[in-house]
Formats: sequence, structure tokens, C-alpha cells
Amino acid sequence: MSALDWQKSSYCAQGNSCIHVANDQNFVALTESSDPSGAILRTSALAWAALIRAVKETRAHG
Repeated sequence: MSALDWQKSSYCAQGNSCIHVANDQNFVALTESSDPSGAILRTSALAWAALIRAVKETRAHG
């Protein structure tokens, strides 16, 4: 696996409790900024897009 280009969430305030996301050709990865070398959650780009779409729809109707 090549090195990932992590991006911090735009909703992150100052501090260490942020989500970082990286995109690879085969998957989307997420990790917590306080321990970026710790647990990394990987999912398909399709599943990630479905999650983001569901969250946006929930916020629009909530």
C-alpha cells in the first residue's frame, strides 16, 4: 500500500479530536487525528458515497 494523503475534516475545530480521510484508487480510509497511525477504517468508494449521501439527506430533512 502506498502512503495515503490524509485530509482533515472541514468540520474539525482546533484540537486533536478530528477525523482524517484519505482516498486511494481502491478504497476510502478514515482515521482519528489524535492517533493517525492507529486504527484505520477502510471502505469502498461506493459505500463511502452512500454514507455521505444519507447523512446529507438526513440533515436536509432533520
